[in-house]
Amino acid sequence: MKNEDPCTGVCQWDGKTGWCLGCGRTVPEIKAWRKLTPYRRTALLRELPRRVEQLSKQQSAETTPAKRVRRS
Repeated sequence: MKNEDPCTGVCQWDGKTGWCLGCGRTVPEIKAWRKLTPYRRTALLRELPRRVEQLSKQQSAETTPAKRVRRS
């Protein structure tokens, strides 16, 4: 398994989840990255795309203006 760090260099955190907007990790996960077992690192790497996708959807929903509903 590669020891590559998933950091993308964005390093901004979502206030609700605590996940980095770039890589999806939390600050404790970033700090512990080199000490994680290969099993834990692999499990986290599998989870990160889901987190980043969720953050992306959340940001899209927040920046999309609400649709106005016509009342008759």
